[in-house]
Amino acid sequence: MSEQDAHLLIVDDDERIRTLLQKFLIRHGFLVTSARDAPHARRILKGLDFDLIVLDVMMPGEDGLALTRSLRETMQTPILLLTAKGETDNRIEGLEAGADDYLPKPFEPKELLLRINAILRRMPDTSVADATPKVLSLGPIRYDLERGEMWQGDELIRLTATEVQLMKIFAAQPDTALSRAKLVEELGRDRGQAQERAVDVQITRLRRKIEHDPKQPRYLQTVRGAGYMLAPD
Repeated sequence: MSEQDAHLLIVDDDERIRTLLQKFLIRHGFLVTSARDAPHARRILKGLDFDLIVLDVMMPGEDGLALTRSLRETMQTPILLLTAKGETDNRIEGLEAGADDYLPKPFEPKELLLRINAILRRMPDTSVADATPKVLSLGPIRYDLERGEMWQGDELIRLTATEVQLMKIFAAQPDTALSRAKLVEELGRDRGQAQERAVDVQITRLRRKIEHDPKQPRYLQTVRGAGYMLAPD
């Protein structure tokens, strides 16, 4: 996925910010649609598919966190949250709700562009099918390395873009402990304790989808002093 063919949805109650972001992103090759609040976004999403949603957390009525949780029940479109500066709890809550990344306000438009492109690069390219896909077995769960898809029986397990990228990183080095700092680097994020904590949140979410008992993980293990390790069958 690249910016040349990506359709973005901007959801922000501030008309000035909406307009500025829309003009900036269009200039950089994106197709951009905007929504003024959560109900407006829902109406748009009923008729259009998007490659990424940029969503403000602080909106009147249904806020960005609530909308993220709701959307994650039915779709896996990547979500980038715009959060108030210093609201660390909001950022962690957003990741737990299913967001792929966050960007604190105020921000430089160029940083938003870099974050968007980083998320889009993490999306799997499903345009080429492999007749004999490589599959990892995690108990009743199957992970298709080529497609970046996770299945339980005939049921597709929805993964966020960040979860897809994490599985790609772990699957490339099975039975190898990867530090939080290494995972942050592989995800293309800025280094720092906040990003490492964000990785912990994403691991917790991923375990809920993989493990029979997420509190006693069998496949996505914690290796004391070393990090996390994927241990397939």
